[in-house]
Amino acid sequence: MKSTRKAYGEFLVEVGKDKNVVVFDADLATATCTSMFKERFPDRHFDMGISEQDMIGTACGMALTGKIVFASTFAMFLAGRAYEQVRNTSAYSHVNINLCATHTGLAVGEDGATHQCIEDIALMNVIPDMKVFCPADDIATKKILHECLNISGPKYIRLGRSEVPEIYSLNDNFKIGKSITFGNGSDGTIFAVGATVSIALEAKEKLKQKGIDVRVVDLYSIKPVDKEAIVKCAMQTDKLVSIEDHSIIGGIGSIVSNVLTQECPKRLIKLGVQDRFGKSGKPDKLYEEYGITVDKIVENF
Repeated sequence: MKSTRKAYGEFLVEVGKDKNVVVFDADLATATCTSMFKERFPDRHFDMGISEQDMIGTACGMALTGKIVFASTFAMFLAGRAYEQVRNTSAYSHVNINLCATHTGLAVGEDGATHQCIEDIALMNVIPDMKVFCPADDIATKKILHECLNISGPKYIRLGRSEVPEIYSLNDNFKIGKSITFGNGSDGTIFAVGATVSIALEAKEKLKQKGIDVRVVDLYSIKPVDKEAIVKCAMQTDKLVSIEDHSIIGGIGSIVSNVLTQECPKRLIKLGVQDRFGKSGKPDKLYEEYGITVDKIVENF
């Protein structure tokens, strides 16, 4: 069990051996785990204080000099407070920058609704030129971040606060615009991303005990999304369900629905935050409250 934010911190230390790598934070280095990089390479870690807009602007300026730039804070502040700078300074100007947002979704927990960013996928997905990724575990986090080093332009990487189970092995590969499918059952498909991938896999096993054979698709590349995999699943499986720690409005469910509408019209059941704000509480209790659970998936088959 490890959080994807911690995996991000470990990744920064690994790539920090390259003196071109610089990291920006906004007074949250311990929480975002960029403090790991700061301890090893203090002269290349820039804490901008509680000034997220300035952080994005300055980080973009540094990226234009040829540096490999990572900028981090909580998703609510990066996708929310600094949205104009993310849109206009990084994306419109096609700046090569890695925007790594931690503390996403209801899993932020006791910090409550003001800090639980359940809109960031929608906000980032709609920005032209922005690429969006959401890893499910520590291995996926590091491999996706390595892939980001080979992509030009702005990238948004959605990371989490809570520890999640390890799903992948070092032999698994992650490519831009692709996904990973678990199983080949024809009874249904569960589309998931980030922390909900492990929930979907647990539901898959529970459904198997009931004689229902489903597949799980990890849509770690949110933009560009793997349209081919979505269409294939729609054609080969009877029922489609999406689950996410995000609003169903503009989230993974909406993205899958858009593909289905254009390519292979079919009903999709969307599990996630149903047009509500979050609440303060333990992540697992919040998941129960908002129906982001194994039982909720099983109930829909």
